[in-house]
Amino acid sequence: MGKISRAVIFAALMGAACLAYGADASGTWTASFQTQVGEQQYTYVLQVKGGALTGTAKGNLITDSVLSDGKVDGAKISFVEKGSYMGMPLTFNYTGELKGDETHFKRELMGFPAEEFVAKRSK
Repeated sequence: MGKISRAVIFAALMGAACLAYGADASGTWTASFQTQVGEQQYTYVLQVKGGALTGTAKGNLITDSVLSDGKVDGAKISFVEKGSYMGMPLTFNYTGELKGDETHFKRELMGFPAEEFVAKRSK
């Protein structure tokens, strides 16, 4: 087998491995979006190890939160944020899809209409 054939096979295997492992959500992400209580401005710091996602969320209206139950499956991610607003504990369930340096999120809170927004990777 020639050098070129081996290089092509190696490149194909590496590409397949990257696709199987999924997009990397690790890093700092920022978002600004409207909610029923006003504009939310968030910074998410995410860490991915294998298929597990952990991290923190810091918002202008919600207390700083540790993220739990995080999962990564290809470009799809999900996690739970537990914080509080004006002393009331809240649990937000997030699902999202990574698209390059953007994550398209859907955030749900205890039966209220879902909020959809885009977070952008900080560089």
